[in-house]
Amino acid sequence: MKTSEISWNEPARAKIVDDANRVLREAVVDVAKTHPGATADEAFAELNARLKDRFIDYEPGPDLRTYAEAIAAGEIEHESDTE
Repeated sequence: MKTSEISWNEPARAKIVDDANRVLREAVVDVAKTHPGATADEAFAELNARLKDRFIDYEPGPDLRTYAEAIAAGEIEHESDTE
């Protein structure tokens, strides 16, 4: 087997992405709840602080800025945990 053939299978890959999305979603919702009135920069900094140690090779991207701006604009809708 070549080393280039070593990778996660599709079910594992999907679970990894699902888990990462859950961590991101929880951070965004919690920052929106606990920092009402935060500026986009403050929300961005808080999201970075919460996410940086949760992922290997973490680098904040433009999507994180989008969520920070949504938090600052009060656009995060708090859905129930059962949805």
